[in-house]
Amino acid sequence: MTAAAQPGTAEQLKSVLADLFAEADVDGFVHARDLDSGAEFGFGADDRVLLASVFKIPIALEYARQAATGQLDRAGRHTVTAAHRAGGSGTDGGRYDVEMSARDLAFLMMTISDNAATDVLLNLVGLDRVKATLAALGFPDFGVASCASLDDDIRRDLGLAPGSPIDEQLVGVPENRLLALSANDPERSPSSTPREVTALLAAIWRDQAGPADACAEVRAIMAQQVWQHRLVSGFGDGIRISGKTGTDFTVRNEAGLVEYPDGRRYAVGVFLRTHTTAPRQPRADRAIGLAARAVIDHLRA
Repeated sequence: MTAAAQPGTAEQLKSVLADLFAEADVDGFVHARDLDSGAEFGFGADDRVLLASVFKIPIALEYARQAATGQLDRAGRHTVTAAHRAGGSGTDGGRYDVEMSARDLAFLMMTISDNAATDVLLNLVGLDRVKATLAALGFPDFGVASCASLDDDIRRDLGLAPGSPIDEQLVGVPENRLLALSANDPERSPSSTPREVTALLAAIWRDQAGPADACAEVRAIMAQQVWQHRLVSGFGDGIRISGKTGTDFTVRNEAGLVEYPDGRRYAVGVFLRTHTTAPRQPRADRAIGLAARAVIDHLRA
């Protein structure tokens, strides 16, 4: 796949995006906004999309707000135990208990999408507090949940036994059953809209989502995300990318900030619904970077 020449109109860009997503065999939803001019572009921007781990952004924000106001100690020690681990990245795939600071839980949650660290941090800051902050910022329907609760939903859907790591239990489950999971339905799993996600990012980058040092902490952590195969793939050196991926059975997402050397800044979210549950979908990953680049080029033009 290659990005098309810069389209001259919004309708031409929509055609480019439709072709791009069709070639990747995905349903795509996009929104981007220029943080300084206010210009926007959307493609399915008000459709509800599954967030997957993009919902960790407001958890990070709530952690940073509580830390900035002295309600939570960044250096306070907390233990990730077997009760939190399900076999993923970071502490989620550890063999033994790990003790770390609240700040480092947030860091691992955002940079490598550590689910166990996420649940420990969410227990610490409180799901009700995360939802209250989102509602106060104007996002009452922005979905958030613990990773463990989402795994439990999968077990219930498939009739699996509780307790053992979810990845082990999914081995051998037919794809048609995986496609029918509630995890693939934005009405039954944490969801939002692309426009709402970029609005939240804009509030964080404009210091409107909480104390200025809280917003700065979220920005600093998001700038250190390690994944280079989605948003980053659409942009060359010298362009700063701060993002958060989201991945699940039929979900490939990334939302973040793209900052150019000339000072212009763009919040962008690309949300894909795939037609297979295959773990590796490089065409979909690449489509995220290409779509983000296309819409930002349009705004810059």
